[in-house]
Amino acid sequence: MFKKLLTIVILLSAIFLISACAKKEIKPAGGIISQPNININNMQITSPQFEHNGYLPDKYGCQGTNINPPLTISDLPKDAKSLALIVDDPDAPRGVWTHWVVFNIAPDAKEISEGSVPAGATQGINDFGKTNYGEPCPPFGEHRYFFKLYALDTMLDLDSKTTKQNLEQAMAGHVLAQAEIIGLFSRK
Repeated sequence: MFKKLLTIVILLSAIFLISACAKKEIKPAGGIISQPNININNMQITSPQFEHNGYLPDKYGCQGTNINPPLTISDLPKDAKSLALIVDDPDAPRGVWTHWVVFNIAPDAKEISEGSVPAGATQGINDFGKTNYGEPCPPFGEHRYFFKLYALDTMLDLDSKTTKQNLEQAMAGHVLAQAEIIGLFSRK
């Protein structure tokens, strides 16, 4: 009798713990605490120049012309008011290195053209201390470059002095959906 009672108590405790854990907020890559019911799976960011987890062509890195690759955006939430893009390298020797910060991209943008910033969008400061796309140029080995797109329920009251950290703080609680594509690059 005692063993059956103990088994029931253990099972009920396990069910309680599982249901409590299921109610926690989702914390996606990049440190943004998303809102409940975040739409992670539908929105997409792709590129005609590289596949997800594929190699970035040399022209988008330090052996090229220091221009951003073209990106295609699709399946945004209908209630998105703006988009933000962060490009960073988690494999950098000193920790995550930010290559590009862009925000207040119009939600009707279907693409970010090669070597350009969408009209009306603002570029923030990357870890090179500049407000532009900073080319991938790993000191050694192969690095991953995460192109992270966020759909937001607001326009952000930020300026060109905004860093990735400032942007992430401002986006907290406003993320409706997110998507990413990863490009690989190694210096030859």
